[in-house]
Amino acid sequence: MTVAAPAPARLRVPTGDGFSPARVWAMMLRYLFLLRSSWPRTLELIYWPAIQMILWGFMSRFLMTNSTWVAKAGGVLLAAVMLWDVMFRGQLGVSVSFLEEMWSRNLGHLFATPLRPYEWVISLIFMSFVRVGIGVVPSALLAIPLYHYSIFTLGLPLLAFFSLLMFMGWAMGLAICGLILRNGLGAESIAWFAVFILAPVSAIYYPVSILPRWLQYVAWILPSSHVFEGMRTVMFQHTFPLGHFFAAAGLDVIWLAAGGAVFLLYMRQARRRGALMQMGE
Repeated sequence: MTVAAPAPARLRVPTGDGFSPARVWAMMLRYLFLLRSSWPRTLELIYWPAIQMILWGFMSRFLMTNSTWVAKAGGVLLAAVMLWDVMFRGQLGVSVSFLEEMWSRNLGHLFATPLRPYEWVISLIFMSFVRVGIGVVPSALLAIPLYHYSIFTLGLPLLAFFSLLMFMGWAMGLAICGLILRNGLGAESIAWFAVFILAPVSAIYYPVSILPRWLQYVAWILPSSHVFEGMRTVMFQHTFPLGHFFAAAGLDVIWLAAGGAVFLLYMRQARRRGALMQMGE
């Protein structure tokens, strides 16, 4: 009598389904180690915000004696420079960490693991926050002894403005990463100039009312315009503009959803056509 051999036991291969904080933390550590291992990277994060703050600080001191508008609220231009750099650095923080993977031809290796795109996005956002802190905080502290101005005197409104601009920077960063995925490294310069396309209509150093009528409609669909109008309201009128705050928050939700959708769409397309292994310098 023959005895049937037992069926081989099925090995359960982990699929990596579901959100994993460990994978997010692993990607965060990767970017932190990259930053820590290269002092020029860290110096560059500090250098440009500090230079801008110094130049605009001396400009502000000159204008305070020659412009009644600036004299009404000392530091209004310095606050605008620092907040603008929050959005710029927030966008760059996402884009540059993403480009690090493309320059090293590492995208294919990353997604041969159970890493999910949204987990990667979370790690990119975390690194954006770190990069903004390294870049903006030293320049804000340097303004105190140089110009006797502290942006921290804005109090809770500063936290609101910071958050709103960070969200817009993340939205732009994700959309830019998607466009680079779609067009390859030939489009990497978008990461450096895209945010400056919006600068003239973001009302950073002047009110929206200065713009031509047709450009004002464009300005009001940008969260940044509401933030800078709100900043001036706090500094000139000493009241927190809830209208601008809620408008910027609502627009941020739309912008972040659109930026995330662009990134995930082009990421899915790149994976389907096997382009992740081909991207690099």
